[in-house]
Amino acid sequence: MEIRPLDGVRVLELGNYVAAPTAGRILGDFGAEVIKVERPKTGDELRNWRLYGGDTSMLYRTVNRNKKSITLDLRTEAGRAIVLDLIAHCDVLLENFRPGMLEKWGLGPEALDAANPNLVITRISAYGQTGPLSQRPGFAAVAEAVGGLRELVGDPDRPPVRVGVSIGDSIAGIYAAFGTVMALFQRERADDRVPLPQRIIDVALNESILSVMESLVPDYLAYGINRERVGGRMEGIAPSNAYPCADGFSIIIGGNGDAIFQRYMQVIDRPDLAADPELQDNAGRWRNRDRLDASIAEWTRRHTRDAALRLLEAAAIPCGPIYTAADIVADEQYNARNMIQHFPVDVGASEPKQVGFTGIVPVIGERSLPIRNVGPDLGEHTREVLAGLLGLSDTEIDALEGR
Repeated sequence: MEIRPLDGVRVLELGNYVAAPTAGRILGDFGAEVIKVERPKTGDELRNWRLYGGDTSMLYRTVNRNKKSITLDLRTEAGRAIVLDLIAHCDVLLENFRPGMLEKWGLGPEALDAANPNLVITRISAYGQTGPLSQRPGFAAVAEAVGGLRELVGDPDRPPVRVGVSIGDSIAGIYAAFGTVMALFQRERADDRVPLPQRIIDVALNESILSVMESLVPDYLAYGINRERVGGRMEGIAPSNAYPCADGFSIIIGGNGDAIFQRYMQVIDRPDLAADPELQDNAGRWRNRDRLDASIAEWTRRHTRDAALRLLEAAAIPCGPIYTAADIVADEQYNARNMIQHFPVDVGASEPKQVGFTGIVPVIGERSLPIRNVGPDLGEHTREVLAGLLGLSDTEIDALEGR
């Protein structure tokens, strides 16, 4: 049985790139009908990012799965009028334009509210809809820096680096989806119409990053501590790092719990470290992190990756291999929970190829819910949506598409 908690919810997505489309993807994953509005002819720029073959990237297919694509030119009065007509049939408007752009087009919150007085309006921007920086453009790379993350990523003797995915956009998208569901929940519980300000979800990329920075700010204000980059470690927590093995692989081992540390040192044949009074708590182990890491690496270098992991797992030490995409696809745990789902996709070859896509998170009902479709072709559902919801004729739709 497919469990879709958001069945019956309709979302109009006016979003490009990653942040708003990630929010739309999450809502669509759990049953919402997400209608993605794209520019005619070119569509969302994500269609061409990391495009290795065919005409639509796997990045677009992933971020925009479980959606419908229609094309409308929001620079025209006709296109904007269609948006307002569609809004009357929707529960949510999701957008990530620069603040003020929707207002410039006559599609600001008041206009949307007039078209649908129960609409939830979810807005994602670099710095939020208010404040002195609200009009400043910005991508996730900048937000990750301003939010405090970039300063902590990398080795201490090198400039800060970026993680290999658009983490700022993704986190903002998760918050936007969560905020949307909260607003829908509030709307359902309210006895009266929820006021417009309470139906506007304002997600800022930089604030989304700041919100996951743990005690970064309180540590500074309480103790004057400015956290610094520590490479593969986590500041104040030891031993926890990546360690090289005899066969050229590295593994991650987290042995920073007091009881875990005792077992850990027995596994690596260092009972002397287990008994060392200086290493009985995490603060002491952090002060001695270099000595500990050197001792652990000396042990891992004598073992292959698989052998080291077997010994550690037998003692219930948190550990794991460092996976590539090939490892993930072959992993029995991911496959047991339906976390790799295959679809025939155009990759630019003579025939479609079966391509695996990552499953839906979180799991409901023991296995990942099935993905209904991967990201649609540009404008694939324009006629279905405009004829089905608005009753437009083929001639009217042709006129909108400039035919």
